[in-house]
Amino acid sequence: MSFPNLYYKRATATAKACYICYKPTTVVLATIDTSDFLYTCTIHLADHGFATRVLEPESENKIGVSLEEIAKVREEWEKKQKQKKEKEKEKEKEKADKDKTADEDEKKDDGKSDKSPKVPGSLPTSGSSTPKPTHEKYVLHRDIFALRVSEHRRRRQTSQAKDLAPRLPGAPSSSLS
Repeated sequence: MSFPNLYYKRATATAKACYICYKPTTVVLATIDTSDFLYTCTIHLADHGFATRVLEPESENKIGVSLEEIAKVREEWEKKQKQKKEKEKEKEKEKADKDKTADEDEKKDDGKSDKSPKVPGSLPTSGSSTPKPTHEKYVLHRDIFALRVSEHRRRRQTSQAKDLAPRLPGAPSSSLS
């Protein structure tokens, strides 16, 4: 089981010992699925012998679609929304006309009428997009990453040995006389 050499800088609430200098720190580097994580000082993150920050180019268009296509789809969507609103207004007018005729009938019967038309509230459309990840990305130096991989391998082998130990036969307890 291998994990990628791509770590995200995150902050924690509790301080633990740094992986290098053992000073308390709240900064942790973790893989995306948190299969591996290590606490580290911010000073070590600046050291190129420990980790290198991965800089991504700032591009709005990460999915490979041109801005013109996005604008075209947006215009089509806005047209459809306008058509839906117009249909809703027509339905409300028809409903209001029916209510007026019903009110006039009631007015003849009771002499009272309810002149407040019921208009459903429209939901505001917000232009919220998915937020970009704010965590900084780091790649560990190859020697440090090799230490992490060997530590995970050692842990896995230790747990496999503990699982296998009860199934092995015991040492003989009788003497060979």
